[in-house]
Amino acid sequence: MANDFNTPPDMAAAWTGTTPSPGVAATPNASDELGNAAHEEYDETVSHMRDRWLRAEAEMANVRSRAQRDVEDARQFAVQAFAKDVVEAAENLQRGIASLPARTDREAEMVTRLRDGFGGIERSFVSMLERHGIVRTDPTGTAFDANTHQAMDQLVSADHPPGTVLQAWTSAWTLNGRLLRPAMVVVSSAHPIPQTTRPPLPSYGQGG
Repeated sequence: MANDFNTPPDMAAAWTGTTPSPGVAATPNASDELGNAAHEEYDETVSHMRDRWLRAEAEMANVRSRAQRDVEDARQFAVQAFAKDVVEAAENLQRGIASLPARTDREAEMVTRLRDGFGGIERSFVSMLERHGIVRTDPTGTAFDANTHQAMDQLVSADHPPGTVLQAWTSAWTLNGRLLRPAMVVVSSAHPIPQTTRPPLPSYGQGG
């Protein structure tokens, strides 16, 4: 039947069961809008949960790394107090050898044997310490380093640049790269320093 009342095309399609002609926009459906909103909310939730998961993974990695460092530090430095006592024993042994009379061609055989014997013991002892990460360093002739040296005195020297270690009263000792005891040293100076500013001489008695 002819459309005598000029019925709109979409209503005519509804009455006749036909679809709108191409180029005619369909009216948005409320259920489609709800579905799009739910989809966007789902995407946002997934993105938020993924971000939280990544942050948690990163934090766990940091915790594992810190725990590994703590275990390694405990393994390497648990004997630090004992190592300081061992270092003091090594220093005392070296002082004992240094206190022997200077070597001469006419010295008694017993003195020569004592010096050589104690020298061999000291070298063996220091080698044993090095195998366990305890290292002795003689700073004589090097530039003064406040991180590993303790300046006990200064001497004017025209033969060395200022700040050169002229003499080491004790060596520097480290445990697996960490400082155990600084070296007590005499440092070169371009000009004399007042007597009142000189630090007291060290005590070489037993103990740290």
